[in-house]
Amino acid sequence: MTAHAPNKVDAPRGPGQSPGCLFRSVAGLLVLAGLCLAACGKGEQPANSDAATTPHTKSAPPSLEAASRVETGLVDYSGSQQDLTLAGKVAYGEDRYSKISSPLQGRVVEVRAHLGDRVKAGAVLLVVDSPDIAQAYSEYVKEDSDLQYATRSYELAKDLYANKALPLKDLKQAENELIKARAEFRRAKERLLSLRIPAEEVNKPLDKQQITSRFEMKSPLTGIVVERAVTPGQSVGGDVNQVLFTVADLDMLQVVADVYERDLALVKEGQFAKVKVEAYPDIEFPATVASIGDVVDPASRTIKLRAWVNNQDHKLKPEMFARLHIQVGDATRILAVPKEAVLEVDGKQYVYVVEDGNRYVKREIKAANFTSDQMRVLEGLTPGQRIVTKGAVLIKGQEVKGG
Repeated sequence: MTAHAPNKVDAPRGPGQSPGCLFRSVAGLLVLAGLCLAACGKGEQPANSDAATTPHTKSAPPSLEAASRVETGLVDYSGSQQDLTLAGKVAYGEDRYSKISSPLQGRVVEVRAHLGDRVKAGAVLLVVDSPDIAQAYSEYVKEDSDLQYATRSYELAKDLYANKALPLKDLKQAENELIKARAEFRRAKERLLSLRIPAEEVNKPLDKQQITSRFEMKSPLTGIVVERAVTPGQSVGGDVNQVLFTVADLDMLQVVADVYERDLALVKEGQFAKVKVEAYPDIEFPATVASIGDVVDPASRTIKLRAWVNNQDHKLKPEMFARLHIQVGDATRILAVPKEAVLEVDGKQYVYVVEDGNRYVKREIKAANFTSDQMRVLEGLTPGQRIVTKGAVLIKGQEVKGG
């Protein structure tokens, strides 16, 4: 009797499928399930963050969306024609304006110049009737007479002494009187000259002099009467602080601007500049740097700079606020970066330096405004370094989210 093996329950299989094939299919499914579980386990683990939160710390690359909006560039020296913009105001040119006051007391009897008049050097502005002149001239005439008398007395004394008709002490007395008379005459003459009596008139013989109590106050330069503070009949007191006229040459003015210590090396005398004012925003007035001050203002830490500006059309007015744009590109090489590249955090300035292809390092720098779209690097960067020039804010935002 043939023995039969116990019956086994076979797993259902498809038509034509052998048991070995079925075993291999089940094993493959188990391996695939294990791989999926391992992958899911890795996805649930927190990713390591390399976001930079302090200077000189590396940052992970930005997301794909942010990276598409980030641009980089090399740090380099600026172009040859860059402007340094300084705040200032329009002023009278040095030695091209004069505040005129009366050198003596008196009453104004005639005013010949009016506000806005163009006058030449030596033109009479007003006439003053001054008792000072009358008194000084009277004294001058007296001293002239005394000098003539002392001179004749001395000459006579010399003759008498030579003929032994006069003792030596009398000759010395006559000599002393002559010396005193000469000194008094010189004093009286200088007094007249101090009252603006022309020297050529004083040096004439006494009988040909035409000196009266009328004093003509004249303009010391050619220009325009820009201020007038006198009327006929007014009394003037000989006070230098009592300004009666201001005459200025408005064809050439100056712009006085403040330059910071850090920018002092960028400017020099003779540099070409342009002046702009709010009254004429579309006009640039050519100018030239005339002088740079030698003293630093301890409060503002600035130095005064003056630039000549041609004003033939008289569009510029003294005391106007102005912007002085000085071309400094030819004077020195300036390391500059775009303003968008510089971030400010807690009063400090930063840029992102590109390292290792697509990693960023937040680095502290010092920079100053240079042009409308550039900043001048003072510390922290060197030429040839690659930095983020656009999109630095996006990287900063990712750091904040990561922290």
